[in-house]
Amino acid sequence: MNLKNYVLITVLTSSLAISSGNSATLAAEAAIADKVPEITAVTAQTPAYYSLDFDASKNYAEEALSVNGTEVKFRAYRHVVYVANPQNAESQYMNIFIPAAYFEGAQINGYTKETAPIFMPNGVGGYMPGKAGEPLEKDNMAGGGANSSLIALSRGYVVAAPAIRGRNTIGEDGKTYVGKAPALIVDYKAAVRYLRYNKKNLPAGDTEKIISNGTSAGGALSALLGATGNAKEYNPYLAEIGAAEARDDIFASSDYCPITNLENADMAYEWMFNGVNSYYTAMWQLQDLESRGQNVPGSKQRPAGPPPKAIDADAANNPVASQQEVQMTSDEIAISKVLKDAFPAYVNSLKLKDENGQRLTLKKDGTGAFRNYIAGKYKESAQAALNNGTDVSSASWIKVENGKVTAVDLSAYPAAATRMKAAPAFDKLDLSSAENDEFGDTYNTPKHFSNISKHYEQKTGDMANSEVIKMMNPMNFIGKADTAKHFRIRHGALDRDTSLAIPALLALKLQNNGVDVNFSVPWGRGHSGDYDLPELFDWIDSICK
Repeated sequence: MNLKNYVLITVLTSSLAISSGNSATLAAEAAIADKVPEITAVTAQTPAYYSLDFDASKNYAEEALSVNGTEVKFRAYRHVVYVANPQNAESQYMNIFIPAAYFEGAQINGYTKETAPIFMPNGVGGYMPGKAGEPLEKDNMAGGGANSSLIALSRGYVVAAPAIRGRNTIGEDGKTYVGKAPALIVDYKAAVRYLRYNKKNLPAGDTEKIISNGTSAGGALSALLGATGNAKEYNPYLAEIGAAEARDDIFASSDYCPITNLENADMAYEWMFNGVNSYYTAMWQLQDLESRGQNVPGSKQRPAGPPPKAIDADAANNPVASQQEVQMTSDEIAISKVLKDAFPAYVNSLKLKDENGQRLTLKKDGTGAFRNYIAGKYKESAQAALNNGTDVSSASWIKVENGKVTAVDLSAYPAAATRMKAAPAFDKLDLSSAENDEFGDTYNTPKHFSNISKHYEQKTGDMANSEVIKMMNPMNFIGKADTAKHFRIRHGALDRDTSLAIPALLALKLQNNGVDVNFSVPWGRGHSGDYDLPELFDWIDSICK
């Protein structure tokens, strides 16, 4: 349903909806309707309407799980729809978990029911739909131990885990794709608004201490939520789904290996990996070809048999790293250089500085202060590993003398780490990537989102709407929206799903705008998240207490 039709239907049916909805939201929608010219009567079925008032006295279960042999009791409220007019109710709800001690007036980890932070993880990967999370005693992502939601509960946090639409989500009509950009961030914001709108109805949880968490595309989404608080660009989309009339800024954002800044990510990738002309990624993604229901022109087809076995800890729904080496084509090699050569102009346009006030720029050949900064992050990573007793001698691109990392050869890193993706890594010329799908339209037609790929495309393909592209990049909002006060960003030293330059640029821009940023590059880590949960929650405690 487009925005205009939604407004017309809402105006006509508001008297029916008020009985189960919230008048503040309807007032906002009516205000939008006033701006739509020539409103005429229409005939339409009244859309499903959900109340935005949380009722803590109903529909919950008392449950308990264990963390390291200690029982953790909590109350579980599941399937709480967080918008009044969901486009897909099975993708726009959240699970809310509250430590049982708060119903008895007790404290946990120094928190009371009034001061408990609200931990808000998302399950998005590959820009696919994110499932509403559950506390788990055993989770592969967390190394086989308790997952982030259960650890959060054990430390006295309220957990609000939303389901979120993704690029293959189909609407209630059974035909239209309703999870394309910017649906993911719109849903995440709507979930925040629901919590804040219900701050007096929630039995526990400080709605001024909401902390997001995600990995990969979910990490990008978490960063986007943190960067774009209350940005007006999202308001029409929030009104369309009946989001609560409340703020959507958050307190802090935890971002593992964020696949973000997509319109510039191809340039950053080739700045790092240009000259390495072979890669180790399967040429298909099961979710892509199956979810689209059609073959994208020019895309490579999935051969018979099982998919290749992953060789590193890739997050769910990401391209699969394979052991088979594939040579890039001459066209891919050519565009790799074009992208590499374009990156310095983008970096220089940001006018970033390090903590000492030095401008982080690049020369036309790709060398310069910003490159030295990236080398320094790898050096810090290797030194931290050495200090912890880890053997780093297999890394031929670093030099160690007397227990100290003395040099990093960034030009040797790409061949040692290996290239994972052929050029362009994200905005594929044949429109075959997950990101092309994410920027597609409601008819499931993928689109370009970067100017270079559009210029050199192999098949005729449209550009995504420029405003939508803008709304999916946190870099466009830092310093202009109500950005979270604290960020924690992690990108593994062996992660080659995106260039380290991308999270580094995010961290630097946040820091340059006065945001507290905890940014590091864990040694030996590939593309994964939630691998250091004790440290994550220690960090959250340090900023909340």
